[in-house]
Amino acid sequence: MANVEKISVALTPEMAMTMRRAVESGEYASASEVMREAMREWQLRRAEREQALAQLGNLWDEGIASGDATDGEAAFARIKHSLDTKIGNGGSL
Repeated sequence: MANVEKISVALTPEMAMTMRRAVESGEYASASEVMREAMREWQLRRAEREQALAQLGNLWDEGIASGDATDGEAAFARIKHSLDTKIGNGGSL
């Protein structure tokens, strides 16, 4: 494999055994292949987390920009009153 950097990684005995079993079973060709896949998965999770945080930040900003908060109980009371009035006047939902 061209353009690679060798590094040393310390693993718990359980992690090392899991890696060895994956290689011995033929699921992976080498411990390096296991580590490369683990790094790809880690990078993907980090990117997904960053995207989720950005989306949450956007939703927060939208909420702040939407104006003052409304009391939930009061809002539901207004909706119920509106529906009761509509139904009481022979309206349909």
